Amino acid sequence: MSFKTLLTGSAALSLLAISSPAFAQETQDTEARLAPVTVTAQRVEEDLQDVPISITSISGEKLDNLKAGGADVRFLSARVPSVIAESSFGRAFPRFYIRGIGNIDFDLNASQPVSMVYDDVPYENPILKGFPVFDIEAIEVLRGPQGTLFGRNTPGGIIKFDSVKPGDEFDAYIRASIGSHNTQEIEGAVGGRLNPAVAMRVSGLYQHRDDFVDNAYTNQKDQYEGFDEYAGRVQVLLTPFDDTFSALLNLHARKNDGTTRLFRANIITQGERGTNNSYDFETVYYDGQNFLEQETAGATLKLEKALSDSLTLTYVGGYETAEISSLGDIDGGFGAAYLGAGNFGPGNIPFSSETGGRLNDLTQITHEIRLAYDGGGKLRAQTGVFFFDEDLSITSVSYDSLTPGNPLNGQASREGETESVGIFASVSYDVTDRLTLSGGARYTDEDKTFAVARQLSPSGAGPFGPVTGDVSDEQVSWDISASYAATEDVDVYARIARGFRGPSIQGRLVFGNTVSIADSESVISYETGVKTELLQNRLRANAGVYYYELKDQQLTAVGGQTNTVALFNADKGEGYGFEADIEAAPLENLLLTAGLSYNHTEIKDAGLMVPVCGAPCTVTDPLDPVTGSALVDGNSFPNAPEWIANFTGRYAIPFEGGELYAYTDWAYKGETNFFLYDSIEFGEDGYWTGGLRLGWAGENGLDLSVFGRNITDEQRLAGAIDFNNLAGYVTEPLSWGVEVRYDF
Repeated sequence: MSFKTLLTGSAALSLLAISSPAFAQETQDTEARLAPVTVTAQRVEEDLQDVPISITSISGEKLDNLKAGGADVRFLSARVPSVIAESSFGRAFPRFYIRGIGNIDFDLNASQPVSMVYDDVPYENPILKGFPVFDIEAIEVLRGPQGTLFGRNTPGGIIKFDSVKPGDEFDAYIRASIGSHNTQEIEGAVGGRLNPAVAMRVSGLYQHRDDFVDNAYTNQKDQYEGFDEYAGRVQVLLTPFDDTFSALLNLHARKNDGTTRLFRANIITQGERGTNNSYDFETVYYDGQNFLEQETAGATLKLEKALSDSLTLTYVGGYETAEISSLGDIDGGFGAAYLGAGNFGPGNIPFSSETGGRLNDLTQITHEIRLAYDGGGKLRAQTGVFFFDEDLSITSVSYDSLTPGNPLNGQASREGETESVGIFASVSYDVTDRLTLSGGARYTDEDKTFAVARQLSPSGAGPFGPVTGDVSDEQVSWDISASYAATEDVDVYARIARGFRGPSIQGRLVFGNTVSIADSESVISYETGVKTELLQNRLRANAGVYYYELKDQQLTAVGGQTNTVALFNADKGEGYGFEADIEAAPLENLLLTAGLSYNHTEIKDAGLMVPVCGAPCTVTDPLDPVTGSALVDGNSFPNAPEWIANFTGRYAIPFEGGELYAYTDWAYKGETNFFLYDSIEFGEDGYWTGGLRLGWAGENGLDLSVFGRNITDEQRLAGAIDFNNLAGYVTEPLSWGVEVRYDF
């Protein structure tokens, strides 16, 4: 499919939405309207339709439905055009991909090209990115490079979370549910003004699920898949002088205890796609340990001062800490083949693998100072400086599953610090009443130091290191955009942007002696689109096309024949596609939303070879006759399906002082490959998953409902382990629950 074809198809899709007679009937109820959507994608409040960026915003009832039943932040996967989320770590370590750009690295210091921004603070370490979603005003997904206003690690885009802030009026709610496997969830918040100078909001979340997966090897019932999640947020808003100054303090914390991802040995059949019938979701065969303990805490301080009617000075400071300890039975079974028949399984287990890691300490400190100008005229501008400092200490471990007591047999340590300084400026100018031009740039100076060493080797190789070093880089990110109001209801825009991701370092020395370093990658992206609000605000249809090129693309080879993590740079990577978001209120009590994206990705490096599977898989790439490595030039990026689609529908019937309602949501994730090389086994075909909610919402604030998630019980491969046997891990099973919510 060519880029020209995509452009034509996207335009046709937009015209179809504009001209669709289904919503043009004169008999429609005049009260059926879509509410305007306000976003802060450019660090100021704007109507979503006026921003020259591809954005999706999720809030309100849609957000509550998608995260029902104890879900973590991965519920966003395929629920937004061009967005995928996955994890081999479970709830603790989400990996996000936008337009195919992401990173499959599972290590605790992995660098991700999709940034998460919580209440104006970027969360860079993957352990921070899994912070639970509760009491959220909105989630904004900004696709494409966002390096001018949001920093260095945004070549794919950002996902922005904005919590509900303290307000002037009393506001409170509580939401509680119980469901399958005794899954319990309680979420609530209370806030308001305490006096003329102080407002406050307190919110919290508790999630619990019982262990329900048995260990058939040890004959122990209900050992895995349970969790206890606690999270809270306290916000204090001070306005001690007048309305020209405010100080917002945000304290937040999380505690997550449970089990890590369950790897299942040989649930894939050689030469076949997807899972086989040899496994039961509620049974595993483990001789290794499996647990996860995680704690994070932080504070954000936001100070705003109006220096004049047109100048505002803002400071945002963030302090985040995290600790985690995790251990898993990576081979997914028991024993080893060299012990003889009957001493290993299920299926063939060449050798045992029981590994884990500890993030002993993570400290992230950020400071941002920016000055914004808006005099109510044609010119708007902002400029500022950003400081980032991260210190982390990691221990990687390995245990001997075949010896009673599972003694420690491997250990390596890593220390690292990242310091980054950015200076940025952005300007928007209304050339005419219809045409607005915008542009901005950011200069970034980044430095990383590291020290890695091995204290104990499972292979008897002995201590190694320490190995120390540092890498640094200076880069300039920029963007230029134009937005044109073709009519009162139709805006078209075009944008060119450059972003980058700083150098990455990886040194997992438990199983090898190699420290790998990837140089900075940069991306230049081109996109154009149309944003429409039609039929007296009954239809909002936005669509666009894009093309990007990554230079020195950072890639990660994980597992495989070498059973390690190796970073390297490809010459180039390429992506193109289209995205569409549609929201419609054709009738007073009916609301429909839909999203669709096509994302073509391709590695461009004529001589790039990577190690292939250590497990018996069927590689479809050309192989080097000497090393056995695969040529991956022309392959798609890992975890980058071409097609993503989603749909929601809500219909209500007035009843007894309220309404009866039905809500359904569906998402499609297209065919996906899990690794850099292509094989028959290590991927999954496209599939749909859906949710359903039936309930009654009263005018008195009470809402009673029943809900289901993955209601068609799709059990599909979510990922795989390729260095030992044909192991994989699967999607969440079907679940049902009941929920009550009360808004005071």
